[in-house]
Amino acid sequence: MPSDHFRPATLGLGGNVGDPVASMAAALQALDARADTRVTAVSRLYRTPPWGKTDQSFFVNACAAVETQLTPEALLDVCLDIEREMKRERIERWGPRTLDIDVLTFDNVEQAAPRLELPHPRMTERGFVLMPLADFAADLAVKGRSVGEWLKDADVQGIEIADASRDWWTKS
Repeated sequence: MPSDHFRPATLGLGGNVGDPVASMAAALQALDARADTRVTAVSRLYRTPPWGKTDQSFFVNACAAVETQLTPEALLDVCLDIEREMKRERIERWGPRTLDIDVLTFDNVEQAAPRLELPHPRMTERGFVLMPLADFAADLAVKGRSVGEWLKDADVQGIEIADASRDWWTKS
């Protein structure tokens, strides 16, 4: 059941199969079209080397800020539904995918629930999350440090800006 006030959340998006930019743009447009969720900021697009499983194509990654009336779990469900609509297939951990949407942070919620851990448990270790997130949320506190501080310690080798525009998601 949605609440009557909007709460901030951040999302990580990525993909490396098909046209990941089009998939991410469609996902953000779908979120923004909902009455209970609006997109408030979007990062630049980044081309990032594969992580975890390295014998695959480079990824395209971005982050977005939203305001939502949904609960954290309901926001996750909406994101998973969008992934399915975009034909996301979870074949192998860290493997190729058309679209991946992670709920990174949700207001000041800290939880270790099996279904949704907040903040995202590995976000502070991942340059491909921190770089785009720092585009609009460098001061956001996560686990006692700002995103910008975490980024200084993150491995960002091989990560490049693929599109410096922040309105890439509105163009298609």
